[in-house]
Amino acid sequence: MTDAEAGRLLPWTGPEGKPCYLVGDGTGYVSRLADEIEYVHLGMADDLLGHAAELLAERRATSAELRYLALRLTESLRDVKRVAESRGARLPPAGS
Repeated sequence: MTDAEAGRLLPWTGPEGKPCYLVGDGTGYVSRLADEIEYVHLGMADDLLGHAAELLAERRATSAELRYLALRLTESLRDVKRVAESRGARLPPAGS
């Protein structure tokens, strides 16, 4: 069974870090919650990019600040990648 056949990839993982999937018609409570969390992830990524641009423009950022920024950017990129994978898996096949 492929990931797409397993259901919608949710924007969170299980206790052991494994992907979580939702099978259904996309209208239930968990689907709406996943939509809201995806929206939050994307908004946070946008805010973080703005912060990164400001910090890097200062040219006086410390190595600790840059390391913290890199960690947050990595987390955000992981979240946004999961959103993209989930949404991409739900697109109709090309040529349909």
